[in-house]
Amino acid sequence: MRFAFVLGETFSGIRRNLSMVVSVVLVTFISLTFVGAAGLLQQQINQMKGYWYDRVEVAIFLCTDTSTTTSCASGPVTDSQRQAVQDLLEAPTAAPYVKSFDYESQDQALEIFQEQFKNSAMAGTVTADQLPESFRVALVDPEQYEVVNELFSSMPGVEIVSDQRELLEQIFSLMNMASVIAVSVAVVMLVCAVLLIATTIRLSAFSRRRETGIMRLVGASKTMIQLPFLLEGVIAALAGAVLASVTTWAVAEFFIGDWLTGQYPGTGFIAGGDALVLIPLLLLVAVLLAALSSILTLRRYLKV
Repeated sequence: MRFAFVLGETFSGIRRNLSMVVSVVLVTFISLTFVGAAGLLQQQINQMKGYWYDRVEVAIFLCTDTSTTTSCASGPVTDSQRQAVQDLLEAPTAAPYVKSFDYESQDQALEIFQEQFKNSAMAGTVTADQLPESFRVALVDPEQYEVVNELFSSMPGVEIVSDQRELLEQIFSLMNMASVIAVSVAVVMLVCAVLLIATTIRLSAFSRRRETGIMRLVGASKTMIQLPFLLEGVIAALAGAVLASVTTWAVAEFFIGDWLTGQYPGTGFIAGGDALVLIPLLLLVAVLLAALSSILTLRRYLKV
């Protein structure tokens, strides 16, 4: 009987302040969607790190006619210098670090360049002699890049030893920055949601001040008086959290898991199953914030 009474009072309050409740639902939905997006982004970063770091290569670029580094002061790489680099790659000294390697000539480098930039005006202006020869080296342990760099960077004919991880780290840094921005926006929106919940509770308490006064006179407990208002805020926030959870799962399942995976089959992406880990967090955040905001508001504006 008491439970039915509390629910009746809760939904009565929701009907009276429907526009405010809808606002709470929408603001909570948007804010928690940003939280979910930040979580998905972090999961994708971790997934890509594990995927790409195992496939990272070190590129040993050889000197060309246009090289300007001091190591190429003697001119383009000679046949003997090129062979010396290959011999070291095959030597027992490099064996603990080098898993495999491939030689890429200037003509091969031009083909790859033209394929990568086929929609750019640069594709027709670059010639093979402008691109360096290179050895593409797969490492046993990508963390051992510095050892390989020390082995080859000082060799005659070598212009530079480049680690793909440097580029990947820049990409991941940008993604991390986007994640931080998403969380920052989410925090601002969550503050707005808390303020809206507090305002909704205040309006609801004001509109039912006569009923609460009667309940006090008949000896109703503090819990019985405050619980409908508390549930009102929690239900509104929980509805927004459910919408945010569904949206987060849908983005992970259909946009990332299906569409992006189809567009870039060579890259590891997260899917809907990974988003399920975030859903309890979104629901918990919504309930805690709504409950805390409601309790603080009730203590101040509904003294019983």
